[in-house]
Amino acid sequence: MDRFFKLKQSGTTVRTEIMAGLTTFMAMAYILAVNPNTLYAFGQTGMNWYAVFLATALAAGIFTIAMGLFVNFPVAVAPGMGLNAYFAAVILSSAASENPFTWQMALTAVFVSGIIFIILTITQVRQMLLTAIPDGLKHAITVGIGLFITIIGLKNSGLLSVGVESVNDIPKGVFTEVAFFETVFHMGSLENKSVQLAIIGLILISVLMVLKVRGAILFGILGTTVVAMLMGEVNWDVLTSNQTPWVPHFNELQFMAFDWNGIWQTGIISVIVTFTFVELFDTFGTLVGTANRAGLMKDPVEGKKRVGKAMLVDAFGVGGGAMLGTSTVTAYVESAAGVAEGGRTGLTAVTTGVCFLLALFLAPVAALIPGSATAAALIIVGVLMMQSVRDIDFQDYVIAIPAFLTITFMPFTYNIANGISFGIFTYVILATVANVGGKGKYKVHWLMWVLAVLILARYVFIGSQG
Repeated sequence: MDRFFKLKQSGTTVRTEIMAGLTTFMAMAYILAVNPNTLYAFGQTGMNWYAVFLATALAAGIFTIAMGLFVNFPVAVAPGMGLNAYFAAVILSSAASENPFTWQMALTAVFVSGIIFIILTITQVRQMLLTAIPDGLKHAITVGIGLFITIIGLKNSGLLSVGVESVNDIPKGVFTEVAFFETVFHMGSLENKSVQLAIIGLILISVLMVLKVRGAILFGILGTTVVAMLMGEVNWDVLTSNQTPWVPHFNELQFMAFDWNGIWQTGIISVIVTFTFVELFDTFGTLVGTANRAGLMKDPVEGKKRVGKAMLVDAFGVGGGAMLGTSTVTAYVESAAGVAEGGRTGLTAVTTGVCFLLALFLAPVAALIPGSATAAALIIVGVLMMQSVRDIDFQDYVIAIPAFLTITFMPFTYNIANGISFGIFTYVILATVANVGGKGKYKVHWLMWVLAVLILARYVFIGSQG
């Protein structure tokens, strides 16, 4: 292992790498419960909970091990937070439409985005896109997705409800003349046990994070589950149910459940573009950030090579995860927890991947976890992603306005693609005007013009609902 993973050269040991791998697993194991709950969405998406659990554990295990063996990189991958919420939202938001998206169509969109990633990575265009889009917008996308995830968590927990009220119900003196002001947000009833559990989970995870406990999200979810047991809010039948067996039933895996006939329905292009865009920025930031933290970018040439290889493994992970039956697989920022414990090589990733494969035998335990516990985790993940707002220069309006539109349009229109689209389009316009006005300091890459034209065409010919 020393020769294969270059342990001595990296200043680490087998014991350190294994402990780092276990730390990374503990930090991100919450996805084993959160992802099935998110994609299943209380049965509303039509997906099978156990099938998603199998796909989550397999995808995370297989491609994290691949990251360790082929790249020698201490980074773990799994179905991404935010993208899984978007996956479910696409299905649910179109349920009442004339041409609804099915979960099979959504998986097909993820698979197509995986193929696009492979092509973009091999041809180096992926790296070019990352250069084209300004850092301010990249950070804004992260923040916007964080708010999007937060709303998903608030709604799933019952802490937030969205409804339509009569103007007569609005307090006097507040919007009394605005008859069109109909859609409003409400706080959920504190008498609801699901809401109570979500608040308990939110407080518990927050306290553990303040105390800098490794795996705070996972332990917070488990602690909330214990409280749910005491409140009688846990279904114990899952421990003996054939739907969540202790021994993996791989025949229930929704393998290659694609819908190629419905793939070209109106709006599917927008979904594919969204999956592609979000994964593009998310993976790049995670890989580069983790590599810097581990000291792997001290040699810029070697560092870029390894990040390039990691992107390729990640690209295959996207398509492979869709084939297994889950939403977009991406590099996890929680990998930094393992790096902080001393992980420097691919042995850290291999250890994490093995843990995910062993988790295949723990499906009943994951099924015990109530949705309100995982909803609290979604809210906290939103907090973590919100941290990127400090890297946006709000004093520079050419950056501030597109960034603000990116951040606000995502949660308020309940659509990640809208945020990215308005951010890119307004940046191209404002940067060009500023350059013509004599400042000339804003770079507008030719790819940004291409994207702006495509975005304009999308809204003109497909519409805002596509």
